Amino acid sequence: MGGKRLDPALKKHFLERLDAVGSVSPVARELGLNLNTAFTLARKAGMATGHLGHPRREEYEKLRGQGVSRREAAQRAGVNPRTAKDWDNGVRRTGNSRVYPDGRRVNYTTGTVTMSGVIMKAPVRPVSLKSLEKKLHPRFLTLSEREQIRDLRAAGQSLRAIGRALGRPASTISRELRNNTGPAGYHPYAAHRVAAARRPRPKGRKLVGESPLRNFVQDGLRRRWSPEQICHALTKSHPDDQDMRVSVETIYQALYLQARGGLKREVQAAVRTGRTRRKPRRDPSRRTSRFNDPMVMISSRPAEVEDRAVPGHWEGDLIVGAHGRSAIATLVERTTRYTMLVHLPGSSHDAAAVRDGLVRTVQTLPRTCGARSPGTRAARWHGTSSSPWRPGCRSTSAIPPRPGSAARMKIPTVCCASTSQRAPT
Repeated sequence: MGGKRLDPALKKHFLERLDAVGSVSPVARELGLNLNTAFTLARKAGMATGHLGHPRREEYEKLRGQGVSRREAAQRAGVNPRTAKDWDNGVRRTGNSRVYPDGRRVNYTTGTVTMSGVIMKAPVRPVSLKSLEKKLHPRFLTLSEREQIRDLRAAGQSLRAIGRALGRPASTISRELRNNTGPAGYHPYAAHRVAAARRPRPKGRKLVGESPLRNFVQDGLRRRWSPEQICHALTKSHPDDQDMRVSVETIYQALYLQARGGLKREVQAAVRTGRTRRKPRRDPSRRTSRFNDPMVMISSRPAEVEDRAVPGHWEGDLIVGAHGRSAIATLVERTTRYTMLVHLPGSSHDAAAVRDGLVRTVQTLPRTCGARSPGTRAARWHGTSSSPWRPGCRSTSAIPPRPGSAARMKIPTVCCASTSQRAPT
């Protein structure tokens, strides 16, 4: 029609045909009207712009009501068998998509499955009523709680306020809204179905089937990359593709666990450690110790040191400042609490620097106050044979080590045994 003014007679004829047919598109094609112009005319006239449905559906429904089988009723009405099956199952067709009664929308153009706008990982199994009504552990959100989230969010409440109202952490509310909100907003019933669809276990393994993600991981292993390097490379190479994500543990399980494998045997040889089996790390006895010598617990020190009755027992420690930019070592006599500070210039407070500082400080003591300390163990741990203490005594650690713990200080707390003569009893 271009920019020309629409003929009033054509406009009247269009509205009459639209009233008879009920659908804008076929009438616009019949009269040669622009589709946008036709929809504008229908909207201004206040007429419905949808269609009345399949012209043979009424006849098909009548035959089905008479007890005719689906196949025969579809043949008599001239309906495709798949269309008849969709009608019986309550499936609606919109464009190149199918909308199922449980809320799923399968878009065959993009290959995505959504539920009220929430994208699901295909394939998605239909959610049964039993699964929706199943009573779960209290840590899972219920349908009523999801309805409250929708209402409180619509009222403008913050995540923390919603969490307080439901007795839930704010992170739970944030995760629920982030995972189950679609373009049309947050819908509690759709969110409940999505959560039920995600619940079944076991889940499919990411690296089992052929996929770009699996090919990327295999290529990285052939380049002698570690699983951690592969994970970081995926983030940099595919910053916007969430499907191209995998954890380090998933890669290791695909390599070493037969039930969860997926990577080819020849790729296992590309692991830089060269191991064919995973190294167990849960048993503390199998771990590599942080120190050269066995640890001696502070509970093993002699009673004379514990009760602080005899002077001459010293304790050493290292105090590190903010961000490790400064440090000072201390020597404390346990009985008198006499303290000596060891100056550590600059930011150097490694084992050698602390050792040299202790040597200088101890040498300022009178010979009668000389102390015997864990020289053997401390010297070995520092990687040197020189020590401010005389060898022959055992050192003690402040606390027993915990599995998986990491030492924050480079110098262990030590307890020093005195060599001074005891007073006669």
